[in-house]
Amino acid sequence: MELPKYHETFVPILEILSNVDSLNSRELASRVRDKYYSELPIDLLNKKTSSGANVLLDRILWGKSYLKMAKFLSYPKRGFVQITDKGKKVFERGSLSLSELQNDSDFINHRESVNSKKEDEVDIDSVNVENATPQDLIDSGFSTIETEVKTELLERLKEIDPYYFEKVILILLKKMGYGDFIETSKSSDGGIDGIINEDKLGLEKIYTQAKRYNESKVREKDIRNFIGAMSGDTSKGVFITTSTFDSGATKKAREAHHSIILIDGAKLVDLMHQYNVGVQIKTVYEVKELDNDFFEGE
Repeated sequence: MELPKYHETFVPILEILSNVDSLNSRELASRVRDKYYSELPIDLLNKKTSSGANVLLDRILWGKSYLKMAKFLSYPKRGFVQITDKGKKVFERGSLSLSELQNDSDFINHRESVNSKKEDEVDIDSVNVENATPQDLIDSGFSTIETEVKTELLERLKEIDPYYFEKVILILLKKMGYGDFIETSKSSDGGIDGIINEDKLGLEKIYTQAKRYNESKVREKDIRNFIGAMSGDTSKGVFITTSTFDSGATKKAREAHHSIILIDGAKLVDLMHQYNVGVQIKTVYEVKELDNDFFEGE
């Protein structure tokens, strides 16, 4: 007997959720374990990862994450999960393979929504386990986790209150080393959401504009209004959005007499991930190697 692979938990997860409105993620994992895998030997049920997490529960939670990527599940509120109409149809069919999920259009769109991988990074879906080195497997797994966190972070940013989104941007810029920030009046900000100091003494100011869009692109008009709202005490601005900029907006920012930096959704979550804004460190792994200097005195 052996523990199920994470993709082998797809149907059990859907079955448990088909009988409830929603469940806490940890409760979901426990119910799947108790109903489908309680007959496994106790040593397998208690098996731990190198970081101390329960292997079976961890795989069930990864199964849940992959189902969410393909919109078979949704997150109605923080920490909870529920089955979607799409998920119900799959459950009624009674099967869902990993290859089917990976070829699903929603899953493909999800994986492409935050394309933060560098050219020299590897994707876990393309790694040949038999030919890969242990370092390849570590890198591919780390890359997958990072991409998933960034994608969920972007989704969360698109859902929060627009005014709080503006504050998140100012917090990020503060973490990046800029000086104190000032939030402008929400009723009459004239296109300016915040003012940050480029230096600690406030000798140079940078104006910010934050647009929390879902699908709509930032247009040339938005950039023009932002430039028009900037007063004479600065010529620098940062325009941030959770979506993207159309060609007109990019051209306007590039040709403006002001220095305008554009940050789209993908770049935004890259920066938030780098400076630990909206994310937290879950686990730290230590990889050790032989200390040859230790044995030089033999």
